[in-house]
Amino acid sequence: MKQMNKINVAIIGQGRSGRDIHGKFFKSDKNAVVNVVAVAELDPIRRERALSEYPACEVYEDYREFYKRDDIDIVLNSTYSQDHYAIAKDLLENGMNVIVEKPFARNRYECDNLIKIAKDKGLILAVFQQTFLATYYTETKKVIESGKLGDIKQIDITFSGFARRWDWQTLQSKMAGNIYNTGPHPIGIGLGLLDFDDKTEVVFSRLATTEFSSGDSDDYAKIILTAPGKPVVDIEINSNDAYAADNIKILGSKGTYKCTPSKYELKFFEKDENETRPVVFGSLKDENDYPIYCSEKLVSHEESGEYVGDAFDLGTELFYKMVHAHITEGKPMEVTAEQAAMIISVIEKVHAENPLQIKF
Repeated sequence: MKQMNKINVAIIGQGRSGRDIHGKFFKSDKNAVVNVVAVAELDPIRRERALSEYPACEVYEDYREFYKRDDIDIVLNSTYSQDHYAIAKDLLENGMNVIVEKPFARNRYECDNLIKIAKDKGLILAVFQQTFLATYYTETKKVIESGKLGDIKQIDITFSGFARRWDWQTLQSKMAGNIYNTGPHPIGIGLGLLDFDDKTEVVFSRLATTEFSSGDSDDYAKIILTAPGKPVVDIEINSNDAYAADNIKILGSKGTYKCTPSKYELKFFEKDENETRPVVFGSLKDENDYPIYCSEKLVSHEESGEYVGDAFDLGTELFYKMVHAHITEGKPMEVTAEQAAMIISVIEKVHAENPLQIKF
C-alpha cells in the first residue's frame, strides 16, 4: 500500500542511473513522494543490495514479474540506452505507467510510437529530462524573458570536459556516445530556449571520435540550431576540451549573460542611459588631427549570484514531485514526452549527417 500518500515506484536497473541518481533521491530525506516497492535487476549482488537499501521492496531478476502486481503506480526504466524503447514498449503494452531514462529512444519513430501507445491506453509516459527543472535553466529563461539582454542573437551551450571513458558509453552498438548520453541535457536546453519551436532546424553538425575514446562513438560534437525569427544556438559536447566555457552564454542586443549550474553573471546597458552616437562617415580625429579609435565608457549594469539546485539534486526532486502531482492530482506535466521526442529528432538528424565507422 502507499505510505504517506506516496506513489509506488518499481525500478528496472540498479546501475549508475537507477541507483546513484534516482535511488539517491528515493533514499534521501527530501523524498516525500516516492515509495520503492519493487526492483528488477539481473545482477544478484545488486538485487541483494537493493533489498537492504529499500526494506519495503521486493526484488526480481525479470521486470516482467511486475505484471503480477497491482500496487505499482509507475515503473522507472533505467536500463541500458539501447533497451529503453523495447522495455518501455513492453511495459506500456502491459498497462504500466512508465518513466524512461534519457535518451528517450533511438529515433523519432520510436518516441512517437511510445507516445501513441501511452495515449491510446490512457497511460502516463514520462522521460527523465530533469534539467528542465534545474534552477540554472529556469532562471536563464527568466533572464531572457525579462528583456534585460534585449533581442537575443546567439545562445552558446557547452557541456564539455577533459576526460576519457572506456565503458559501454563509448560504443555505437550500445546506442552510446556524447550526444546520446550527455546530449539530451544541452540539446534540451537549446530547444527549450527556442521555445520548442516546431520549425527548429539543425543548420550545422559535426561528430567525431578522438584519441580520448576507447570506443567508436562520438566524443566530439558541434551542433548549431535555429528557427525562423529565433537566435542561433551553438552547442558543444566534447570530451577533449581542457578549457571548457560556462555551460550557457547568451548574447543579446543589450548585454551578455553566462552561467554554470551554480553561479551566473550578467552585464547589460540601457540605451537611453548612453549618449546617442551619430555615424561619422570617415576617420575619427582628436583636436590635433591625430587619428583616434572609437572609445567610450558605457553606462552599464552588472549582476551576479549563485544558483542553488542543479539537475541532479533539485531537478530530480522536482521531477518526482511533478510525477506525483500528475498521478495523485491530475496536474499537467511540466516536462513532456513530446519535448523529449524533439531532442531525439535532433540527435537522429545529427547522426544521419555524420555517420561514424562502426568498429565493435
